[in-house]
Formats: sequence, C-alpha cells, structure tokens
Amino acid sequence: MINTSPPSVDVVLPCLDEAEALPWVLERIPPGWRAIVVDNGSTDGSPDIARDLGAQVVHEARRGFGAACHAGLAAATADVVCFCDCDASLDPGLLPAVAGPVLDDAADLVLGRRRPTARGAWPVHARLANLELARLVRRRTGLALRDLGPMRAARREALLALSLTDRRSGYPLEMVVRAADAGWRVTETDVPYRPRTGRSKVTGTWRGAWQAVRDMRAVLAEPPAAAAPARGASLPGGVR
Repeated sequence: MINTSPPSVDVVLPCLDEAEALPWVLERIPPGWRAIVVDNGSTDGSPDIARDLGAQVVHEARRGFGAACHAGLAAATADVVCFCDCDASLDPGLLPAVAGPVLDDAADLVLGRRRPTARGAWPVHARLANLELARLVRRRTGLALRDLGPMRAARREALLALSLTDRRSGYPLEMVVRAADAGWRVTETDVPYRPRTGRSKVTGTWRGAWQAVRDMRAVLAEPPAAAAPARGASLPGGVR
C-alpha cells in the first residue's frame, strides 16, 4: 500500500554526480522520512537513480551548494527539515539523533560535528580550513561550535524566515550566523565522518577549500540581519 501520509521530516540531499553513492545514502533514510534529492547539473544519471529509488527529485540549474540546498528547502513541506551530503560520507541513518532535539523543542538548529572514522576521511587542508572558520564563527556569534558540518536539522518555516541569500559555499555558514543573530538555540552532536564516495567538488583540492573559506569570510563580514526572526517569535503556520 502506498503511504499517502505527509512526511514527518524532509531530508534535503544536494547532488552533483553522486550515482555511485546514492543507493547507499537513500537506503539509509529513516522510515517515514522523505528524501529530496536536488540535482545540481549531474551528467551521470543521478536524478534517474534517485527517482527509481523512491526519492523526490528537484532540479536546480544554478550551480552552487547553497543553490541546491535552498531549492530543497523550498520544495520541502515537513515541519522539520534535515540537510545531509549525498556522497556517503555521512550516514542518514543517524539523522534522528540530529533532528531529535528540534522535534522535542530542545533546540532550534542542530549541527552534526564530524568525527573522522578513517585517516582519509577528512583531508588536512579541509580540516584546517574548518578549524579557522569555527574560530571565526565563535568570535562573530559567541557560539561554542567546533564544526560547520553539513548534517543539520531545523524547522522549515523558521529557516525560510531567515531569508538566506548565499547560493555558494557560504550557505551553511550564513544559516548559522543568522540563526545566532536571531537568538536561536544552536547545538552540536557528534556524527561519524566516513571517506566519501568519489572526489569532493570543494574539499578535494586546496583551491576549492580556500574558495569556500573566502565565500564564508564574506558571510562573516556582513552586518547582522535586522530582519532575522527572533527565537520564539510567531512564524507562518503557528511555527515557533
């Protein structure tokens, strides 16, 4: 019997040529949750694979990690939305632990702090870049974060109300900064970080990693968003 009930949680999976990783990733989506695979210009058949495996597929023509993430957020309908990389470096089966505090109203944004499981899981240059960004985030926001991990969870209407504008590598950081400016409860939880399937489009090279750093520095240089919704403020649909 086809399940016609609305999903309890939507999982946004930005995707660019992840045909090899998709089967493992999608089979790990928690039961009753919906996978939204956002194709960002794949040429390896990723959209067809995702569709055949039961995922909702959204096409985003504008290249960029942020563009793909935001297209998935716009397509989501569940109250709580998770984000997860589509390269098998993170296990979607662990998403309930990330989304749990949001579902329980104990946190407004939860980030998965990556804990490498193997020597090659996190290249040195990428780890150094992340440490520098975490330091800058602590100085800018006061949040005691140690990672800006791509696995995360928050309420959909609240995320939309943040009015995020970055469409490249700065999108995950902008989410954290604007959430902090709005007084959100932002927490971390450890998640295992595996060697990814295939080559990274960002951290696979020094150039890509430091381009991401430059994008994120631009986000940190922006003044606080005056229109950011404060935690607990009334949002559309009664979401707080």
